[in-house]
Amino acid sequence: MAQDEVPQDNRPQDAVPAPVDPALRRRVSDLEREQVADVLRDAAGEGRLSYSELEERLETLYASKTYGELVPLTADLPNGLHQPAAAPPPVQYSPGTVVQDGPAINVFLSDTKRLGNWVAPQRQEVHAVLGDVTLDYTEAQIPFDEIYVDIRCILADVKIRVPADAVVHLDSNPILGAVSEQAATLLPAPDPNTPHRPKTFHIRGTAILGDIKIKRGPRLTKRLGLA
Repeated sequence: MAQDEVPQDNRPQDAVPAPVDPALRRRVSDLEREQVADVLRDAAGEGRLSYSELEERLETLYASKTYGELVPLTADLPNGLHQPAAAPPPVQYSPGTVVQDGPAINVFLSDTKRLGNWVAPQRQEVHAVLGDVTLDYTEAQIPFDEIYVDIRCILADVKIRVPADAVVHLDSNPILGAVSEQAATLLPAPDPNTPHRPKTFHIRGTAILGDIKIKRGPRLTKRLGLA
């Protein structure tokens, strides 16, 4: 057999292209381009980019159409864009733990609220696009010590209100968005005659051009007796 002949079965197979994250294929707006342009101009003003590099990147920026084209332009800058993280892996629970999932909340161009005396599932998924979601746990029936909330919002606002003494573990990934958590306040000592164990909330959120806000305690109107 000639040296340049390779049996058909032993020839390398064509590489299969990796799937592209849908977030990278998302079309960008003029506002997003201007936000990235501001990052580039600031970097040039700080001496991180030469003016020729700035001009070249701005030219590429204004010709870009998808989020994936924006990422490389600022990936080497301290406050630049980053490739969206992969979908978070399922929460790992200790052996023998049974977690009860509630129906997912899917919002598109609409609003959804869970207020008052509602029964909260142990795990809640929230997917919001161009809408608002409010989950108020301050008066809810919560038959679990550990609560899990997974949020993904795009151009949407998601508000989570937890009891004032709740323990919150927040894992966030804002992409041109914002995630904020209200700090816990000093609470009076618990009544020894009525033992109470604070709830623990595990909240994971990805905000793409949206906001996720974690607040504590009852709503102001409720505290004032107006609702």
